[in-house]
Amino acid sequence: MADELEILYNYQNIVNYLDINIFNEDRRLMAQEDPFTILSDRKFLGTYRLSKSLVKELCQSLSPHMMAPKTNAGLSIDRKLSIALRFFASGSYQQDIGEHRGSALSQASVSRCITEVANALNLPQIMNQYIRFPSTINELNSIRLGFYEKYGVPGVVGVLDCTHIAIVPPKQHDIIYPEHIYVNRKGYHSINTQLICDCDLKILNVCAKFPGSAHDSHIWRVSPVLDVLKYIHSIRQTSNFLLADSGYGLRPWLLTPIHEPEVGGPESNYNKWLCRTRSTIERCNGVLKMRFRCLLKDRTLHYHPEKAAKIINACVILHNICITNRLPIINNDEINLEHIDFGMIPNQGLPDNELANRIDPELTAGRRFQTAIIQNYFT
Repeated sequence: MADELEILYNYQNIVNYLDINIFNEDRRLMAQEDPFTILSDRKFLGTYRLSKSLVKELCQSLSPHMMAPKTNAGLSIDRKLSIALRFFASGSYQQDIGEHRGSALSQASVSRCITEVANALNLPQIMNQYIRFPSTINELNSIRLGFYEKYGVPGVVGVLDCTHIAIVPPKQHDIIYPEHIYVNRKGYHSINTQLICDCDLKILNVCAKFPGSAHDSHIWRVSPVLDVLKYIHSIRQTSNFLLADSGYGLRPWLLTPIHEPEVGGPESNYNKWLCRTRSTIERCNGVLKMRFRCLLKDRTLHYHPEKAAKIINACVILHNICITNRLPIINNDEINLEHIDFGMIPNQGLPDNELANRIDPELTAGRRFQTAIIQNYFT
């Protein structure tokens, strides 16, 4: 009996030894495989969402802000970037990314790669390069012209909306990030992210600082873009305004729908135009989350809110790179777009308040401007 147990014990040790060595050899071979070489252009785009040339360009931009390997066994910057891109694109768990062919890393190593790449992309000199609200009259006029050619009314310089990005609940005893403030109106934890896009779905501004319980209009009230538009409005003769849904306050620089317009009348026509134009931001939200599926509601970012916000910003930068270079959306696995919940929570229509019209000069000016738009283009 003792001899049989000894034989069995030795046999198990041999099996374990072979398994470990075969596994390590597989990881070594996987790590040697270069996705730039082994993947076709289409497969590479489907895996990382950027083309090979764009990944190399981005790697050059981020290299001064990332740690180069100190030994031959260290991770190169382009490999760190490809690992992070794979996570942003798929939204899979870090362990799945680590075991993906071409990665062969532990979960902790994948986490460090995601953190380093996200931190580099969130540096002001990098973010400002890819996400910028127009800062010159020529840039403003270029966006105005794009909306005018597509939708027929001059003055639109962007479309505004918020979308909820699901996150895991913060620790209940976190003083800086209390758990309860991240619960949104649909009952799950999220970051309420404000986006402004142009007619080509390029994102001009992103704010991922607010918890899910924050109202869209509050995020807009403290946005630097509001100050920019108010200043432009004060010095310019021509109108420059954003479009938004009825959850926001009507202003000369922010047009919203009319509550319960007469069917078939000018106000109804105005609402149809505004909804058609405003659908740009909904398409933008959808494209952003389809490309970078870590932002989808059913994936959920398993990170502290601060790191989750950096990942959201990073994905917006990558989205803009894709839009600027007109890259198609290529997903390696099938997905039904019609049944995806993008995490967007529609606002309820807010009726006009006549008393507020009389005592709020900005609202009064907004009503006056809205009426002028309707009379000039929809009667």
